[in-house]
Amino acid sequence: MGERRTSLLATLVLLGITACWGSTFFLIHDLLDRVPAVDFLAVRFSIAGVLLLVVAPKAVVRLSPAARRQAVVLGGVYGVAQILQTLGLAHTPASVSGFITGMYVVATPLFAAVLLRNRITGATWLAVLLAFAGLAVLTLDGFSVGYGEALTFVAAMLYALHIVGLGAWSNARDALGMSILQVVMVAVICLVASAPHGIVLPSTGRDWLSVVYMAVFPAALALLGQTWAQAHLSATRTAIVMSMEPVFAAFFAVLLGGESLTTRMLLGGVLVLVAMLTVELTPRRHLEGEVPHIAV
Repeated sequence: MGERRTSLLATLVLLGITACWGSTFFLIHDLLDRVPAVDFLAVRFSIAGVLLLVVAPKAVVRLSPAARRQAVVLGGVYGVAQILQTLGLAHTPASVSGFITGMYVVATPLFAAVLLRNRITGATWLAVLLAFAGLAVLTLDGFSVGYGEALTFVAAMLYALHIVGLGAWSNARDALGMSILQVVMVAVICLVASAPHGIVLPSTGRDWLSVVYMAVFPAALALLGQTWAQAHLSATRTAIVMSMEPVFAAFFAVLLGGESLTTRMLLGGVLVLVAMLTVELTPRRHLEGEVPHIAV
């Protein structure tokens, strides 16, 4: 019963994280009119990294050498994915970008099967296909393949690898330290990417407030929560729960962004929600095998 409660709490933490991510879409869309995307990422994750280091500097020291290497690898994968997704968004419609990014829902169980030898059951594939169909209905409005779409697809595959890696390497004891190192790695990668042209900083108090909010909640606390939650959830379950992000994005767009509620939003949201409930209500042994922890 204790394990079931912990699994439910981890699912709720992930839902809170995806809601937080969904709340930032209209903020980012507005901010990127004045601050280049890679510069925004560099500032955002630098603030997040400094904040976490100030709050818990000893958490990194307590990590084993293996855990540090794993966190550096995971942070590197996540950082490159962030940059590729942002660059791809500049060359493809936001709706298509959201759909392609959501392909990590399908890629995650495939990577888990190949890399971790997880068994993919019928219940798993039902939930994956429901989530994928929901993402398509919710986000897709026409589709073409070009430079931006290719970059976004690579980013989606890297997000899937990050989810699988966290599922294999994270544990509750090391969650804080690993989260700090991951955020620092993302900041370093983004700073290196933005350095050649010089970093453009936000110019108004309102923009700085938006950046600080997105550094503290959707970056620092979100990665901490995801790292802890994945110590208790499988990679595939995590990916399906996280597919609620565009549902929350649509919700906040209607609630705060002035958009109109459409049939597509409702249908897509219901499909993703059913997928999440499928993985939450199906007994774990019927959904997929345990995720082994592997060394690096």
